[in-house]
Amino acid sequence: MRLLVVGKLSGQLAAAVKLAMAQGAKVSHVERADQATDTLRRGQGADLLMVDYDLDIAALIAANDAERIHVPVVACGVGADPEKAAAAIAAGAKEFIPLPPDAALIAAILSAVSDDERPMISRDPAMEAVVRLADQVAKSEASVLITGESGVGKEVMARYLHQKSRRADQPFISVNCAAIPDNLLESELFGHEKGAFTGAVARRIGKFEEADGGTLLLDEISEMDARLQAKLLRAIQERVIDRVGGSKPVKVDIRILATSNRDLGRAVREGTFREDLLYRLNVVNLRLPALRERPGDITALSEHFIKKYAEANGLPYRPLSAGAQGRMRAHAWPGNVRELENAMHRAVLLATGNDIDEDAIALPDGKPLASLDQGPAGRAAQAADAVSRAFVGQTVAQMEQALILDTLNHCLGNRTHAANILGISIRTLRNKLNEYASAGVDVPSPQSGVAAA
Repeated sequence: MRLLVVGKLSGQLAAAVKLAMAQGAKVSHVERADQATDTLRRGQGADLLMVDYDLDIAALIAANDAERIHVPVVACGVGADPEKAAAAIAAGAKEFIPLPPDAALIAAILSAVSDDERPMISRDPAMEAVVRLADQVAKSEASVLITGESGVGKEVMARYLHQKSRRADQPFISVNCAAIPDNLLESELFGHEKGAFTGAVARRIGKFEEADGGTLLLDEISEMDARLQAKLLRAIQERVIDRVGGSKPVKVDIRILATSNRDLGRAVREGTFREDLLYRLNVVNLRLPALRERPGDITALSEHFIKKYAEANGLPYRPLSAGAQGRMRAHAWPGNVRELENAMHRAVLLATGNDIDEDAIALPDGKPLASLDQGPAGRAAQAADAVSRAFVGQTVAQMEQALILDTLNHCLGNRTHAANILGISIRTLRNKLNEYASAGVDVPSPQSGVAAA
């Protein structure tokens, strides 16, 4: 964990730094807020800023935001002046650390920042198979493409790969390609020289250089502009980048991970994604199953989130009742793990008894999750609702792929029977399956016979 301390190292702040270093933090130091922003701009990254509350914390955060640098800030100060502490929190600091420092408090804050509270949790065989493959390739230098629906935990898997790799003690840097405008993404990735364009008032080190020695995650890679894809391909192939406005190449030593919730094989066919770039990224493909495909994970994840939010809100731990667990297993979870986490956060706050019952489990609009005990008509309506919600947010191509593969599984891999059920020719079916296989999708092998009724 990289800690940047901002302020004059008086005796108590120096003591806090020593405690942080004892917890394994890599500490660097500057005295002024503008020096902190300049340090981050030059690529000397940090996971956390510990800032003296006598400094202008609001101006520091604003300067960082202007550079698209988002690092959490904790304020600290001698004497624990309540007005200054409140002002620091109002300015954007996440926490306040009173000085003289408390070893347990510093350890807790550093642990919360470095662990990010998102461990890899898997109990279902479908997910455990993916984790085993991740364990197998983690120590390699191969690029890995992590695919799956929104909310399944693709970034969690990326961090898991980094933690299991030989680069675990080096930086893990993530860039959300969908969240940064195309005209800024090149500078974000590769950096720029002073004067390279209007507003480039100083040299800026990009994420490739910041991740040097470690791992770079290109989140939602499918959203990257085609022009920038060519420059990215060269960087991956040659491990050399060019800053915007730069005159000489810069070597980098990084491992590339990428995520996408889109079908990149289809994007290649549509001409929006480079085929050669896909080959470079997709050396190993980890497809994370949707939560509805891994029901064995629902209870384990729920327990984790309940403990997390009970502790965060100072509330007692309450287990899920049997009825609540049943309702959760019946729900389709179109938002996947992200939706489950939000539901458990609300449940922790709403529960009143000795356990978390069905009444505390609700959707954001206040509607309860579907119940298993509704009779044939109710169960049919519940199933139809779950299917319809599962389609929301998917493209027509994704729905078509799911229908074809589900039908093929029903027919035990028999192409002829599947084509008859789908109402398409066997040739059309085979062409579709070849497309899916080329994109790294698991396709059932051909077998004889039909599925039992």
